[in-house]
Amino acid sequence: MSEFLDLAHLSPRAVYPLDEHFRGVRPDGQELGFTNSSMTLDGKPFFAISGEVHYARVARDQWEDTILKCKAGGLNIISTYVIWIVHEEIRGRFRFDGNRDLRAFLELCRRHGMYVILRIGPFVHGEMRNGGLPDWLYGMPFDTRSCDPEYYRYVRRFYREIHRQADGLYYAQGGCIIGTQIENEYMHSSAAWEMTTGVSGEYIPGGDGGDRHMLDLYAIAREEGIVTPFYTATAWGGARTPTEVMLPLWGGYAYRPWLFYREDGVHPLTEEYLYRDCHNDAVPATGDFTPRYAPESRPYSCCEMMGGMTVSYRHRFRLPMQSVDALANAKLGSGCNFLGYYMYRGGTNPTGERTMFLNEAQVPKRSYDYQAALGEYGLPNRSYFRLRTLHALCRSFRTLLAQAHTVLPERMKTITPADPALRWCVRAAGDSGFLFLQNFQDHAERPDIRGVQITLGLPSGTLRFPELSIAGGENAVLPFGVTLDGVRLTAASAQPIAGLKDAEGAVWFFFAPEGMTPVYCFPAGSAADGCPAEEAEGMLLCRPAADGSCFTLRQGGARVRIVTLTRAQAERFVTLEIRGREIAFLADGALTWDGQTLRMELTQTRHTLLSFPPLGPESAPDGARPAREGVFSGWTFPGVPAPVPIPWRQTGASRYVLDIPQASLRGHRMTLLSALYRGDIAQLFVDGELIADNFCNGERWLARLDDCAEALAHAPLTLSVTPRRINARLQTSAMAGQQEQYDALEASLDEAELRFVDDRKIPL
Repeated sequence: MSEFLDLAHLSPRAVYPLDEHFRGVRPDGQELGFTNSSMTLDGKPFFAISGEVHYARVARDQWEDTILKCKAGGLNIISTYVIWIVHEEIRGRFRFDGNRDLRAFLELCRRHGMYVILRIGPFVHGEMRNGGLPDWLYGMPFDTRSCDPEYYRYVRRFYREIHRQADGLYYAQGGCIIGTQIENEYMHSSAAWEMTTGVSGEYIPGGDGGDRHMLDLYAIAREEGIVTPFYTATAWGGARTPTEVMLPLWGGYAYRPWLFYREDGVHPLTEEYLYRDCHNDAVPATGDFTPRYAPESRPYSCCEMMGGMTVSYRHRFRLPMQSVDALANAKLGSGCNFLGYYMYRGGTNPTGERTMFLNEAQVPKRSYDYQAALGEYGLPNRSYFRLRTLHALCRSFRTLLAQAHTVLPERMKTITPADPALRWCVRAAGDSGFLFLQNFQDHAERPDIRGVQITLGLPSGTLRFPELSIAGGENAVLPFGVTLDGVRLTAASAQPIAGLKDAEGAVWFFFAPEGMTPVYCFPAGSAADGCPAEEAEGMLLCRPAADGSCFTLRQGGARVRIVTLTRAQAERFVTLEIRGREIAFLADGALTWDGQTLRMELTQTRHTLLSFPPLGPESAPDGARPAREGVFSGWTFPGVPAPVPIPWRQTGASRYVLDIPQASLRGHRMTLLSALYRGDIAQLFVDGELIADNFCNGERWLARLDDCAEALAHAPLTLSVTPRRINARLQTSAMAGQQEQYDALEASLDEAELRFVDDRKIPL
């Protein structure tokens, strides 16, 4: 299969700064702003990467760990909903205590150099009760989400309380808060009114105030002191976004449980994994990107790319973890220079005072795990590690991406999700850019694709990529015409991650996507050492093994070393700046640096930590044995104890009491119940209080226990499994009685054990 794309006559992208509505200055003079292409710091491109973390859904003792994992994962912005019902469930009584302490969370973000976007609503949705609006608000003599002055009076009071928490932490004050989102999906979507839903299907208003309503809320926020360099609004689905003062933000979800809120069905294939041209005035709308502004007048930016997805009662899917970075690849290839994930970190819904459960009815009462990159208790899923490599690429090539156009082959403009052919596009600026490949499709298996020949017509001539193959479910970003510390790379069938410098000079790290053979093409006259190389088609072709080994490339007086990793190694790869020194690691656990201490999270009985350049012998953990992979060296060392089986006794038809040894709840950072069960819903109680729940989808269920150790010293841990009803039907009688009948019930607890999580400090 051969494909050709002509880029020879591509005009340079017109990049210009946006006006003062998208600009702010810190006390030290640093300026944050936007061009029509990307975010900037002091006029230079800044590739924004945002992840949604809801402080009120995260245990306070996990906030710092979460922020550090976000930072190590490549995020530079945390976005967070300030959920009205969480803070003013009872009218006139605001709570900012415990997990609701917004100010304490913001101060931690500032301490660790993480920017913040506050999403202040008043309507947020977020799978919260009433979309986050307090119950009492609905009983007032005005419509919610309206332009009624009395509604605005209560919104103003809420915004005032947010400002009291945030004052001193805004960017202009030297703080971390750089942006504010106004409302959410205004005039596009709403949420069930939970006091009546399921009986009447009543929904709160979706709003009809148009741009006036959004501008009123913007003015109220600023009048109450919430003043940030920029403001945002969700733009998809026709939601109102006055782009003269608000940055329009986009998103996309390939797993859509809301399709099944009322009835069962088969999930359709979505178009989320097709490339689009979303920053081109000549393409005013494409797919579900239907902006109400000229596309090139604002940067294509996202706040709700699928970072995971919650299960709902009628849709119990298992999220394929490679779907998340595949979606990020599609958005990046489509022109996005501001990646934003919802959710990036899952959590647990807080409980209320008058209304115990603050969840939306279709989702679990407590769990908001979301199958996110960081799950309900902050443990990384595979998507965390896969995203980390893509984020590193965005940081490394932020200037090129800010200048690069998206260009689609003609076939890609009409391709459908069911088409088995490889999806691809290019982002280019002159002779430089990236070739984007996509071989993932939601709700369908994709075949391995082999022997694709892609040729680009560039201003300087024709470039033929090495023959490409890619595994089903994989995606890739391949460079062409890029400069690596003075060395020109013509093209490569390997994805770049990041570069660093040691005592010998520059080192760049790449990886081979699954199914792809790494080949590097350099201009003729280059010289390579340490790998097979040959002259062909006027280029030097280098064919290293993807095993973490290194080869050296010389051009004139420039020299660079290139390390090629496997995809599996890349998922363990992270670079951290430690005391002014950039270090690359291969770690089979989450690795964080807080400015003082290097920590590795332990979840297995044995772990490996390797680095380049090598750490000194003083960093060897207790019980360590030397280990090496290619240029990386370090140690394997003991981790946490092996899982401990939990004895239980059955006390009802589908109810179990679990005997938890008290000693197991102490001495570890976290102790988790790990359970496999069959049934419909599982709920975990301590002394009658629901601490965790789960909609069964066949996955192993984790629930944190160490934070309720005191209660477990005096009360049993009870697990209830609601049975799955086989062929259930409702029988009614003449006396209006109703009884459910079914052919069989399925409910059982099959396995329960304790698992442990610890941290290992690595001396430096």
